[in-house]
Amino acid sequence: MDDSVDERAGDTADPFDAFRQALALPRDVVVLSAAMFAFSLGFQMTSRYLPQYLLALGATPFLVGLYGTVGNIIGAVYPYPGGAISDRIGSRSALTLFGVLSTLGFLFWLVAPLVGPIDVAGVTVEPWIWIFAGLFLAQAWKSLGLGATFAIVKQSVPDTQLARGFASTETFRRTAFLLGPAGAAGLLYFGGNELLPGFLYVLAVATVFGAVATAIQHFRYDASEDTVGDEFDGIHQIRRDLHELPETLRPLLVADTLVRFANGMVYVFFIIVVTELLEVDATVAGIYLSPEVLFGVLLSVEMAMALLSMYPVARLAERTGLKPVVAIGFAVYAVFPVLLVFAPADPLVVGVLFAFSGLRFAGLPAHKALIVGPAKRDAGGRVTGAYYLLRNAVVIPSAALGGAIWQAVSPEVAFTLASAVGVVGTGYFLLVGTEFEAYR
Repeated sequence: MDDSVDERAGDTADPFDAFRQALALPRDVVVLSAAMFAFSLGFQMTSRYLPQYLLALGATPFLVGLYGTVGNIIGAVYPYPGGAISDRIGSRSALTLFGVLSTLGFLFWLVAPLVGPIDVAGVTVEPWIWIFAGLFLAQAWKSLGLGATFAIVKQSVPDTQLARGFASTETFRRTAFLLGPAGAAGLLYFGGNELLPGFLYVLAVATVFGAVATAIQHFRYDASEDTVGDEFDGIHQIRRDLHELPETLRPLLVADTLVRFANGMVYVFFIIVVTELLEVDATVAGIYLSPEVLFGVLLSVEMAMALLSMYPVARLAERTGLKPVVAIGFAVYAVFPVLLVFAPADPLVVGVLFAFSGLRFAGLPAHKALIVGPAKRDAGGRVTGAYYLLRNAVVIPSAALGGAIWQAVSPEVAFTLASAVGVVGTGYFLLVGTEFEAYR
């Protein structure tokens, strides 16, 4: 990588300079950032509301947990073949395919309540079934495309600035995480402060964003710089890639798996805690915000904190190393569930908690750099895919377990156990985790 990339990456310390830094990075990273922004708008307007959408369509709390587990299965299965496809056919073709599939998934979610119950051979197919079916499509860009997005950054910036490169793409993505829930809250408000029909408007907008993002990445991404790896060699290659994961990734993988298992136990239930357990609402400037609308505002508060902290923390990692920054993110993941479930039904207190939760995203750029940093330059997709295959495979049952504990015992027990598991993972990483050589 020539020195011009270092010069384009810049060296300013302004926390609001992340967008300018991103635009100064190579074109492929800029295009990827724009596609991330559009797709993430769609995801964040929809995904956090889908658990309550399922309840509205007749699902039970256990089915909500099962939905989370199906998502975990997809998250475990998709990244590796997605990374292999990306390494084999190139990032542009792979991301275009995955974008089309995700857009169709949004469309499935939109039509689910419009289809209604269907009688098939004496068996009633409930509308919530289509939410599960759409999930297999909607997750395509996010999960199948994971390796491609990592590989693009790996190919485009020097190893010493990987955290900064990921911070730039994450800044665009998390800006969408800020605007998406706020947009969803607005649509729900004008839909009568109720989940339906407001959420149908949300899904329609998400479908449009998916189509726009697919077009952006297909027509603006320059595929001439793609590196193409070896042809995929089936299950033998999966075993080889898993066996050949860099040694530095193994402590991170164990800790990350514990922390993500903990988060997976309760993540899909955050909206239900806010809207049905705490039933927290608010009146701002004479405008009443129902719990459903307030939840969107809380997600925007969370993302505002993430955006304020992410890029400065990524720059800090260049001085302190990646490990301390990743550990901070793990710690926030760990303690948030127990703090939330025992919080008073006060919008200010809950708002502060969601702002605190935003700090977990500050460690994501460093975390991604720690994953892909040790990989060979033409194998970033497969290394990322192998890492997430292992991590997400273990996390698969977490949401169903959390849902079962929620329904059979209590929400408080489910959330407390989740935090306990997360604390164990954080402690393990602090004791055993290693640093990426370029950041020593």
